[in-house]
Amino acid sequence: MTLRLKILVIDDEPAIRRLLRGSLGHEGYDVIEAGDARAGLAAMSIDKPDAVLLDLGLPDRDGMELVPLVKSAGAALLVVSARDTTEEKVAALDLGADDYVTKPFDTHEVLARIRAALRARRQQGSEDSIVGFGEVEVDLAARRITRRGEEVHLTPKEYGFLAELCRHPGRVVSHAQLLRAVWGQGHENDVEYLRVAARGVRRKLEDVDVERSAIRNEPGVGYRLIA
Repeated sequence: MTLRLKILVIDDEPAIRRLLRGSLGHEGYDVIEAGDARAGLAAMSIDKPDAVLLDLGLPDRDGMELVPLVKSAGAALLVVSARDTTEEKVAALDLGADDYVTKPFDTHEVLARIRAALRARRQQGSEDSIVGFGEVEVDLAARRITRRGEEVHLTPKEYGFLAELCRHPGRVVSHAQLLRAVWGQGHENDVEYLRVAARGVRRKLEDVDVERSAIRNEPGVGYRLIA
């Protein structure tokens, strides 16, 4: 028997919880609900969910404080909030959120983001995985990239940029996280480095315009690989 994945919804709006409970249940997830931070943390400890949908505007505690607590428990984390500023999105991602969706939201988008976050959680730390997009395969263990079966050579920074996205397929990786991973501490504000790396990777691996590229820019926030 296959165990059903458990999703914890932490949101103080009953209507939002009902909507998500119905959509998630229809997709085969077991849904746990919490209306505030205290109940959410208790459910984290007792139910040990695979993923958490977290609202930031909770009545008893700022949801942003829960982000590192949820991630330390090993669950995939999708922030679902009415806060839509770039600063809030970047802060949540830098604290460890896998993705960020603003209210009002499309339930199909939320479900797709959950699937992506769960895939990234399964693959995290697994350097022997092969990630594919379009006509490209990236072998993280061998540090080898092929397109249509032909090996493609990237610069070290281009490879580092792409590899970091491949380790988190489908989720937004913030500018600061990418810059720290590839260029090191002290370069968190050098966003132009990322634009140059993204252009180089797209030019060598894809014959499409930016709008159809698998490497998506999330303006002011980061990049996402549609794998």
